[in-house]
Amino acid sequence: MLCYLYNLPVRILLLNLYYPPDTSATAKMAQTVVDALSAAHKLTIVCGRPSYEPTERRSWHLWQTEFANTSPARDDGVKIIRVGSTDYSRTQMGRRVLNYLTYVALSVPRALFLPCDVVLGMTDPPFEGIVAAFVALLKNKPFVYNIRDLYPDMAVGGSIVEAGLLTRVWETLHRWALRRATRVVVLGEDMRARVVGKGVKPERVAVVRDGAKLCEASSQIAVDPDVVRAIRGDFKFVLLHAGNLGFYGAWSTLIAAARKLADEGIGLVFVGDGAQRAQLEAVAAGCRNVRFLPFFPASKIASVLGAPDAHIVTIKRGLEGVIVPSKMYGILAAGKPILAVAPRETDVAKIGEERCFAISADPDDVSHVIRAARQMFLDAGLLQKMSEAARVAANDYDRVNELQKFVQIIEEARPA
Repeated sequence: MLCYLYNLPVRILLLNLYYPPDTSATAKMAQTVVDALSAAHKLTIVCGRPSYEPTERRSWHLWQTEFANTSPARDDGVKIIRVGSTDYSRTQMGRRVLNYLTYVALSVPRALFLPCDVVLGMTDPPFEGIVAAFVALLKNKPFVYNIRDLYPDMAVGGSIVEAGLLTRVWETLHRWALRRATRVVVLGEDMRARVVGKGVKPERVAVVRDGAKLCEASSQIAVDPDVVRAIRGDFKFVLLHAGNLGFYGAWSTLIAAARKLADEGIGLVFVGDGAQRAQLEAVAAGCRNVRFLPFFPASKIASVLGAPDAHIVTIKRGLEGVIVPSKMYGILAAGKPILAVAPRETDVAKIGEERCFAISADPDDVSHVIRAARQMFLDAGLLQKMSEAARVAANDYDRVNELQKFVQIIEEARPA
């Protein structure tokens, strides 16, 4: 009887501010999860108006309904309800908070009248887990909490907000949401340890990694020589950090190390943007082996991944398990080594050294980063072995298999 119930379509209510055409990390992963779940289940997504790309702005409505993988005449597939939240640019931090608040104010009343079997909450806005737990409580439905970044730990550890009364109340409410969740889905063992440390029973916390798109990595994708040339320049050896330049990285340590390596032909290249980019450019001013480039189009990701000799994944001390960089899996699928400038407790450092695809360096120790970079630069045999280990490890983190774990969690959360 139990297997029969699991085979029935589950009506899932997903709550997250961002959803495509927004281009945030949670928007992309929300769509990935939706694609996996919608093969057998019914989804309703309550999101906000796009705010990442000016070309994707929508006119204001109290809410608008869209359909994906189906037609409005059918009730299967995916229904997307966009509430009329404000859509200020993500670079305007003060006004961005207004995006969060208007989304919550409009999404909660709408969500309360939508039929579902399970409420699935993500982490945009940063207090969405609390909001989703509240909605699930009022609807008397199971709550599955998919943590992308752990708040308020991220806000405090990243120096976005100061510790005080606000963060203490936030943490109290967040712990309530964690206890309220039927299952908590996290991105790595380091994050799982953090959540269990907050008093959540270990058996209720599941690790589902973002994983690598192995089918795409194995296909023959033409490498754009212009992208490779832009990244490599005339450096003998290139360390690349591709992604968001936010509050989580050991940026000052990286740039200080790069200055010491300038005469050795080792270049440090940043591809991306974020809240800390302007500050990093100021710190790196005059450093001839540090280069900043904008994001490349999505069609050029394979070229970006393949361009450097090694990739950098960085997490500053204190944020172990608070943020789990998903870009690690794409790097592995591309067969590239990793320099993990991160505490040893993080998944990227621990797994990377166990599986021999990464060398870790203390995020607070410039000399340690320099030694690790030189080791990779001077030992071509080591670099080749790390590349081979990366390809082998990627097979163990197939995104398809990871998503099946997520689907099973949702199916098991449905009340009998």
